[in-house]
Amino acid sequence: MRKLLFVLALGLIFIQCKKDDVYQDNVQLEIKDFVWKGLNAYYLWKDEIPDLQDTKFQNQSELNDYLEGFPSPEELFEFLLYQRNIVDRWSWIVDDYEALEQMFQGIRKTTGMRIGLVYEPGSNSRIFAYVKYVLAGSPADLAGIKRGNVFRKVNGTYLTVQNYSELLGAETLQVELAQWQNDVLIDTGITIELIKEVISENPIYIHKILLQNGKKIGYLMYNNFVSEYDQELNRVMEDFKNNPIDELVLDLRYNSGGSVSTMQYLASMITGQFTGEKLVVYQWHSQLQEWYQQNYPESLYRPFVSEMSDGTPISSLNLNKVYIIATTSSASASESLINCLRPYIDIVHIGTETHGKYTASITLYDSSDFTKRGVNPNHKWAMQPIVLKISNVQGISDFYNGLTPDYYIKEDYKNMGVLGEPDERLLQAALLLIDGNLPVAKKLPVQTKELFYRQFITDGIQNIKDLSFPVLK
Repeated sequence: MRKLLFVLALGLIFIQCKKDDVYQDNVQLEIKDFVWKGLNAYYLWKDEIPDLQDTKFQNQSELNDYLEGFPSPEELFEFLLYQRNIVDRWSWIVDDYEALEQMFQGIRKTTGMRIGLVYEPGSNSRIFAYVKYVLAGSPADLAGIKRGNVFRKVNGTYLTVQNYSELLGAETLQVELAQWQNDVLIDTGITIELIKEVISENPIYIHKILLQNGKKIGYLMYNNFVSEYDQELNRVMEDFKNNPIDELVLDLRYNSGGSVSTMQYLASMITGQFTGEKLVVYQWHSQLQEWYQQNYPESLYRPFVSEMSDGTPISSLNLNKVYIIATTSSASASESLINCLRPYIDIVHIGTETHGKYTASITLYDSSDFTKRGVNPNHKWAMQPIVLKISNVQGISDFYNGLTPDYYIKEDYKNMGVLGEPDERLLQAALLLIDGNLPVAKKLPVQTKELFYRQFITDGIQNIKDLSFPVLK
């Protein structure tokens, strides 16, 4: 693997000392050592962190003394990040890589409701939750929770920016439904108990063909770039191809990212006429970037492809235009799909500004080459640090404030509509655009402030700092 080749070729100072010689029985020191060395090898902003430089420590003993000064691996990890919550908003660390791996496969312990969090009108601390969608057969579905339901009390306590993580992270949630009276939320007294279960979520939430004014319009609501469902995604596109659609509406409004390889496949499914041309361009930290340029320059980009890694032919639609619904909940691979397709085809973005994540991460394990092969059996810690920037073939990246929509339309928390139905607000806008009946929408002042909700809090995955990151495979 090229990661292994890089570590071996670069010979990062004294990094590869044998565990038995260095640590003996100090597992905490092993974990901290892994944190420092993994970030030293791969962290995107390594050049900006003095304590991560190769010349910082002269030997393993000096490094150990430094590591012992941090009470926990998490505190060391956070200390070494670059401008946390300002520049690096996305790196995270976990103490159970098995839970992390399940998350990337779409397997989570969850109530089955996907929610958004919004400040109550006029408040900077009180928030309410609104239900975006519900997974079929989940505890929330069986309890009667519906899209558009609103609640602001969990387990008898009002949600605030200070307590929502703890309240929503509980195994059992008693949510008290609320309702709108004009612009004021009123508690209804109706309480629903939800107990979380382990659920595998299919990211292909809705796919259908809509008939409108003699046109066939393919509609796909896709909620996560999960590689385990690549074949099913390809079959959806094959259906659109065999029942030839005239237009495609791709709904990424709640898609917070995932696998870059899946994004590559989806871009190739939408098109098909650009096979072999550069889709995604990578930029690592300066030391690693130079090494790749000298040894594996082809690894610095991903092209459009005609087949998957297992040889499965990709069902391509050969479209020159696609309508994409994207919002502040659309992040990472969703944004990269839009940004990387734009140099090639016409992208019509309907919704709001996206999250603003132009970077990617990889899973680092505590092993000699940071892969899972030969992983340290003494613990299950792993890291998901940001390791590279993603740009399109024109070099466009760093969209820190998100991608600006062509047509600015927000969901109405008081009238969410039914996903996939032609009269649902955002899909309706796309259909009107296809018919040429939607005037240019100006950006409207935002009346309520929505948090970028870290869904793992509801799903109960411990110690994960965010959920919206691509996984390089």
